[in-house]
Amino acid sequence: MFTFIDLFAGIGGFRIGLERLGGRCVFSSEIDKHAAATYERNFGEKPSGDITQIDASDVPDHDVLCGGFPCQPFSVSGKQLGFEDARGTLFFEVMRLVSEKRPRAVFLENVANYARHSNGDTLKRTLSMLEGEGYRTKHAILNASDYGVPQARKRLYIVGIREDVVRGEFRFPQPAGKKVSVLDILLPKSKVESTAIVRNDITITDTNVGKDLGARSEKPIQIGVINKGGQGERIYSPEGQGITLSAHGGGAAAKTGAYLVDGVVRKLHPVECLRMMGFPDSFKIDPRVGQAYKQFGNAVVASVIEAIGKEMLDAAKLKWEQAVLELK
Repeated sequence: MFTFIDLFAGIGGFRIGLERLGGRCVFSSEIDKHAAATYERNFGEKPSGDITQIDASDVPDHDVLCGGFPCQPFSVSGKQLGFEDARGTLFFEVMRLVSEKRPRAVFLENVANYARHSNGDTLKRTLSMLEGEGYRTKHAILNASDYGVPQARKRLYIVGIREDVVRGEFRFPQPAGKKVSVLDILLPKSKVESTAIVRNDITITDTNVGKDLGARSEKPIQIGVINKGGQGERIYSPEGQGITLSAHGGGAAAKTGAYLVDGVVRKLHPVECLRMMGFPDSFKIDPRVGQAYKQFGNAVVASVIEAIGKEMLDAAKLKWEQAVLELK
């Protein structure tokens, strides 16, 4: 089976996706102490801290380097395409390890806007740096709702395969059949009473809009507002997709959005957020609700990682097999 390292690990979305394919994590790094504690609670491994302080010689050899690196723009002007373009950013740390460890594959995730930053120049320089180290790269913006979770969450994915091992042409996976809706991930009413939003400024425009579609929608369906309908104040039908979970933001339904479920306007429960991210129900969530919401908002969708991982491993001539994930 293949080995991988988990950089900027968060709470383990990459790890869950790749362990489902039989992979073995040999190193992890995460600077946020709360996310690291959740990671350790689930995988029995305390991630190393600040990657900028870790020498490459202390990182084990591995087949795949993966990570959702933070979106920091390159600060050096001009057309340089070497390490100096990335120095001072956390992408430099990715490239430092790629150069030293030479994994067969590099698998990265970032916000969709990374592809548009600086008129696309930031992405071009990112890809050029990987290609300069001998990797064939592909990138795509994929929506999580195409891969088995009911969340409209578009993210940029970058895959690089080392030229001397690549087999055929890597292609991102096709959408995975019929989409699911928020209805498919909801907990029983008795377990979500704490998520109810009780306000006198709630306006519902159409409670039947989801049902009128005749089939479950492929996007979020707004059916009302709280207050003036600003961020965190929009109400959606559970017949459709969920909005993107967020680590930040305010409003009565901050971080999850509001849904009209069984006549009650409410936020999503942390367990429902877990399911929106493709995590298993056995995952041990941070007991502090605010931290749980933040951690899921920052996470990568495990089911998307799993789907891309199959194609990536085949292209890098690495064996994989569907595995049952066993958390600690």
